[in-house]
Amino acid sequence: MPLGFQTTIKVCDCSAISFPPEAEQPTVSSPDTLEALTLASRHLVEQRECVVFPTETVYGLGALALDADAASKIYSTKGRPADNPLIVHISSLSMLQRLLPPQYNLPKTYEIMIKRFWPGPLTLLFPSDPSKVPSIITAGQPTVAIRMPSHPVARSLIAIADAPLAAPSANSSGKPSPTRAEHVYRDLNGKVDIILDGGPCDIGLESTVVDGLHEDGAIRVLRPGGVTVEDIENAVREGLPVSDPVPQVLVHKRDFSDEAIEQAPTTPGMKYRHYSPSVGVTLVSAKPHPADATTVAVDTFLSSITSQASSAHKTPYVGLLAPEDSPLAQRLMHEDAIRWRYYPLGPLSKPAVSAHRLFDGLLTLDKEGVDFIVVEALNEEREGLAIMNRIRKAASSVVCLS
Repeated sequence: MPLGFQTTIKVCDCSAISFPPEAEQPTVSSPDTLEALTLASRHLVEQRECVVFPTETVYGLGALALDADAASKIYSTKGRPADNPLIVHISSLSMLQRLLPPQYNLPKTYEIMIKRFWPGPLTLLFPSDPSKVPSIITAGQPTVAIRMPSHPVARSLIAIADAPLAAPSANSSGKPSPTRAEHVYRDLNGKVDIILDGGPCDIGLESTVVDGLHEDGAIRVLRPGGVTVEDIENAVREGLPVSDPVPQVLVHKRDFSDEAIEQAPTTPGMKYRHYSPSVGVTLVSAKPHPADATTVAVDTFLSSITSQASSAHKTPYVGLLAPEDSPLAQRLMHEDAIRWRYYPLGPLSKPAVSAHRLFDGLLTLDKEGVDFIVVEALNEEREGLAIMNRIRKAASSVVCLS
């Protein structure tokens, strides 16, 4: 693990960065922002060290993707398992072509999704050329995950470095992903040299990862994220000629299972527990839940909290993440023997707001010293599918409240 860095935060003015149409290099009108981007680029390219930068999804810990020694520092900094592959970030389609095997032709569905969602929070799996992409990036798998971020700081940094960057979330492995520069600083201070601060991330959840390389033509969503399944379905349906069959969009763990990729993942977020703060997380729902849920009455659940605390001679301090118009949250907070710290996730009708606030909520409650965290389940539609994917990985228990 790298130690002894003097971590510096460099603020970037996102409004001062633009990419003219068809341009591969940014226009940066702020001298301070250009200086920060140039400094970070040199740190990546000349010193082969990691740099933290914002994307539209979460903050990333970046290093040169095509340099195995540089990429290895991502793993040591995060404490990341070696069999957990990395996503490669690019700034242009020409950079994509430099990564792909010679004579490889994009599937029609990929052309449609790239046109609709790039730059943006969509990661696609491609055949990997081992002469270009080191095995440390792919964890020895035959595919490589690639995306083009839309955040101006991320895309500009990649373009100025003129090099693809591997960049998982900028946090210690297993912890909630950071959506603000201060989240990164609290976790990785002294382990990285430079953090580029581009403000809070717009989306707040990692990218959607899609595998469209199977012979059956189906589009497999390996990790739901910033692009919803409904968005993908609509884009492919609208983009294909009327005479072409519309492929199925299948979601891992919902529509199919694949034990092989769960044991030897082709993309991050499939094998290991993720997104967990330092305190326990309980997922609660007022609706029927999967088989792993324990069904209890609300009063029984609240009594269990207070009884645990009374044995320690203290008033329980419980974090609650729930929609602001949640009837269940109101029922829970009527228990005045518990000291509640409520972090609203936005209205039930706007799961995109909940996605934006989820990781910040977990990290905020953890920082404030709650004893544990209760998160209310959301409907698994649109962004709610990705939110529930993350909460299930963070939760140590699942409770259905009757």
